[in-house]
Amino acid sequence: MKKRNRNLLLASIALLSAGTLASCSSSAPATSEAIPVETGVSKELADYRKQVLSHIAYDISLQIPEQKQQPILGEETITFRLSDNSRPMQLDFKEAPDHLKQVWLNGKQLEVRLENEHILLPAKELIVGENEVRLEFIAGDLSLNRNEEYLYTLLVPDRARTVLPVFDQPNLKATFKLSLTLPKDWKALANGSLVDSAVTENSKSYTFATSDTIPTYLFSFAAGKFKHVQRDMKGTTMHFYHRETDPAKIRESINPIFQLHSDALRFMEAYTQIPYPFQKFDFVAIPDFQYGGMEHVGAIQYKASTLFLDETATKDEKISRSNLIAHETAHMWFGDLVTMQWFDDVWMKEVFANFMADKVTQVALENTNYDMKFLVDHFPAAYSIDRTTGANPIRQPLDNLQDAGSLYGSIIYHKAPIMMRQLERLMGEEELRKGLQEYLKAYAYQNATWPDLINILDARTPVDLEEWNQVWVNEPGRPVFSHELKTSNGKIEQLRVMQQGEDGSERVWSQFFEIALVYPDRLEELTVDMTNKEVVVGKAASKEVPQFILFNSTGQGYGVFPVEEAMLERLYTLQDPVQRASAYINLYENMLNGRNLTPAQLIRFYQKGLAQEQEELNIKLISGQLSDVYWTFISPAQRRQLAAQLEQEVWQALQQQQAPNVKKLLFKTYQSIATSKDAQDRLYQVWQKQQPPTGVKLNEDDYTSLALALAVRDYPDQRILGEQLTRIQNPDRKKRLEFLMPALSSDAQVRNAFFASLKEAENREKEAWVASALGYLHHPLRAQTSADYLPQSLELLAEIQRTGDIFFPFNWLRATFGSYQTAEAAEVVRNFLAANPDYNPKLKAKILQAADDLFRAEKLVQE
Repeated sequence: MKKRNRNLLLASIALLSAGTLASCSSSAPATSEAIPVETGVSKELADYRKQVLSHIAYDISLQIPEQKQQPILGEETITFRLSDNSRPMQLDFKEAPDHLKQVWLNGKQLEVRLENEHILLPAKELIVGENEVRLEFIAGDLSLNRNEEYLYTLLVPDRARTVLPVFDQPNLKATFKLSLTLPKDWKALANGSLVDSAVTENSKSYTFATSDTIPTYLFSFAAGKFKHVQRDMKGTTMHFYHRETDPAKIRESINPIFQLHSDALRFMEAYTQIPYPFQKFDFVAIPDFQYGGMEHVGAIQYKASTLFLDETATKDEKISRSNLIAHETAHMWFGDLVTMQWFDDVWMKEVFANFMADKVTQVALENTNYDMKFLVDHFPAAYSIDRTTGANPIRQPLDNLQDAGSLYGSIIYHKAPIMMRQLERLMGEEELRKGLQEYLKAYAYQNATWPDLINILDARTPVDLEEWNQVWVNEPGRPVFSHELKTSNGKIEQLRVMQQGEDGSERVWSQFFEIALVYPDRLEELTVDMTNKEVVVGKAASKEVPQFILFNSTGQGYGVFPVEEAMLERLYTLQDPVQRASAYINLYENMLNGRNLTPAQLIRFYQKGLAQEQEELNIKLISGQLSDVYWTFISPAQRRQLAAQLEQEVWQALQQQQAPNVKKLLFKTYQSIATSKDAQDRLYQVWQKQQPPTGVKLNEDDYTSLALALAVRDYPDQRILGEQLTRIQNPDRKKRLEFLMPALSSDAQVRNAFFASLKEAENREKEAWVASALGYLHHPLRAQTSADYLPQSLELLAEIQRTGDIFFPFNWLRATFGSYQTAEAAEVVRNFLAANPDYNPKLKAKILQAADDLFRAEKLVQE
């Protein structure tokens, strides 16, 4: 019999989601008072519309002109069933009033009126039953991502309403029928299959089949000058659109791209026991896409640079491509087939997409270490947020969809999969799988909440989930572990392990992890069931006293674990790369916390490891940490003192290592830390002659990166970027470099003008370009002049949230503050927060997250 408080858990979780669960009700509202007309989509409006609306269908026609500057004209018919007409109905359209041209409701033309981002449909013209709205409008450009030769929609979380009038909330699923008029030499794909096309003298028209039933954020199309590739993969016909021009990348990538999609589909069908649930499975690669990918039904979008790799690609790049494809494929079930009721549960679709992607990649790629990939992918990224004073819980409240973008980040993408893996250990792999299968079948083509899933999983485990759910899902932060070892006559008497919240709280993160007792000739691994604030590891008693204890040896525990000085002497000799990776992460986290390790000590330790460590993913991990410590956590004086020796040791490690991918990673590290004249001259010769070190393969992108690295160092040859521009053949990559060049100018006035230009939203449209430019603009070597931009960067943040996509506010902040270490820079942040006590709390959290390294650096550098 299960404990009574487990039923209380379900009741309390249900209360937390009362509004969401109420939205499933079909009963009529108790009052006829009008819902307030507010900007965005309020929870109150969303719940009301879910009560009274059903059977929604959109029929959309758009005319896309050849010139980017010309407006896109649209016509739309919306049909829906209404159960109560006592109130006006709000239709969402976030555009200027002059974009709405004509509105008809049930055959009657209405006065054109747009109020606070909504078209009001008067109650007196609505009928109980079937209703029809017809509209003529100019499509909003904010989320159409228009370029000279292509465009694409990206409408998550609430941006469908920025393009056309819709009921823009995830639990009002609908069908979409789309017709496009296009320039004659353009191609297009959408959620539905292409069923008809016609060509005239100056244009072409495409008509797509009615889509599957999907939420508005998944409505999508892409159109432009794309190349088209078609393959039949084990009975599934796939269409792929791209703009890549590099023959080597095309030759090396096309087959793997199709194969990885096919493998991911087969895995997900087997795991879920549900065949692929939609009418088609196509995808498009987009230059400088804002995200890695987006799971639009029938029209998945990807960042082109992640898909297209050549023979110089590292193992990590190939694994990342596999993971990305598997992630978006998993979304077809988790997110697309079953969708969250409200965006407070957006993390659910992301956690399962990442959780499944790791499983898919394990079988889709040869020689992939699942535990290793999971560890290095998720833990550092989760810690980077969870260690900050701006850390957010996995599940966050949301009152209005206009704030939904701020919910995204490393906690839902990286901490949540760690939490889910702990749940899998708690329940057992098979029981979790059966529970997820039941969940998908119960809510197929519908919407569900986290409590709905917990209710299903709870029935499959005898474990009390109350505290587990509260600490892991509903609260932020991580534990810090310590231990006490009692010995006698060379034997262990008792090993006690304690945990405390990093914030000093007494919370308990119930979890399993392993420790390894390391001896001169062996190690013995023990599992710790950390269900209390402190536990005694019973199986350690009577064992020989080890040289040291390696905590979290399998890399599955979450928190800051102890490190011992003796570990540094033996770490590189440990045979298991997962054990070494976990130790590297522990060392870095302890260094950041000022716990038993200084930044200078960590640099010296990693200097040795660059030649001794053989695992590619570990080289990537420690070289990245080394570069971060070098630029952020030691003083400029220490950097000057260390530079020559560190450069020499990295170069020697590059010569000693044999694996081409490892050699390339070390070359990138050398490029990152190079400050001496000798090192810069060496890099310049590589770039100028296009002759990399023996065993290192560089492609066009690598040489562009090298040119940018030389430019930010004010290398004497001022023609570097101009010459690199002439070497680039792909027009999209050429435009990217042209955009970046002013940010790398040796003239501070040019850089000032570039930063000033970013105050205009139209100059921030290519968000990936802007983030890259900011990274160079705020490089530590430019900090003396770029620090002047910091106050203005914070002032712009609220506008950037309004006009940018979901990851852009944090990327803006991270690229801006990520490399500073001075008290003056930290004071800018503190002064801004003090001057704005009522600042948007979610944006304030983003500031604290992005500035965390700055605050730590301020302290560590002073010490």
